[in-house]
Amino acid sequence: MKEAKAITVTYLTPVSFASLNGSDKEADNISSIKKIAMGVDEYPYVSAQAVRRALRNQLEVLGWPLSEGVAATIKKGAATTQQDPDNYIDDDLFGYMGTESATEDAKGKATRRTSVVRVSPLIALTPYLGDLDFGTNYMAVDAGGNPNIFETEIHSGLYRGTILIELDRVGCGREFDKDLTPEERANRVKAFFAALKNLWASGRQSRFLADISPKFVAAAILKTKNPIFLESVRVEDNSVINAAMIQETLDDYRPEIVASVIGVRTGIFNGEIEGAVTIGDAFATMTAWVDEYYG
Repeated sequence: MKEAKAITVTYLTPVSFASLNGSDKEADNISSIKKIAMGVDEYPYVSAQAVRRALRNQLEVLGWPLSEGVAATIKKGAATTQQDPDNYIDDDLFGYMGTESATEDAKGKATRRTSVVRVSPLIALTPYLGDLDFGTNYMAVDAGGNPNIFETEIHSGLYRGTILIELDRVGCGREFDKDLTPEERANRVKAFFAALKNLWASGRQSRFLADISPKFVAAAILKTKNPIFLESVRVEDNSVINAAMIQETLDDYRPEIVASVIGVRTGIFNGEIEGAVTIGDAFATMTAWVDEYYG
């Protein structure tokens, strides 16, 4: 296990009725969702930035203090974080970039930590079919005005996302005053997996409550840094996972794979995948990898 460099997880989550990630308005009274065109169809997606925000939020829910945003010290500079990975898990796992203006005693400088956690957008595997939710804000009537009529794009389908975490960079590097202990490094990765297991997007949840936590996971701990399942988890007829493609991926990368696990929520997908376990058992296996790696 010590020769490993990264863990990659590709996950699937079905959404029955949602408007997950807002885009620019196409019209004044229509709230659109982000979509990418593939051929003649458009597929909704949740941006990687939104997924990272959702993971951060869950870490906070789980009791980890987050590095609060601070204003830039240079003119027109972008706001950043405390830039303190020693004390904040999100500065460690998600990185940061900031600048500091010069003072009488020191030159100006730029600080940066490249993200340890790499995140793909959460992309729908089923196209957008033009569905709209019709709404009216009757509070305007109570205030003596006209009803405010609006529409929101909604989607029902299956979404796929991928995570890669660089185990050898967690809790260490030139950005740290002192490398964290193996136990502290392990605790941060295990907290991240707890956040992923309970993933929940906070945007547009007042009227479109949705569960985007993984219902299928294909995970591997690797000697290399490669999201091997990113394009190799496919679903046919919206419910049958292509088990042959996953098995071929495992066979092709057998020299690089230290260990792997497949987790499936019972009753959501059709067909069988050899050796699959429950979602809970899959995350327990990944947690065990972390303990062994840093132990």
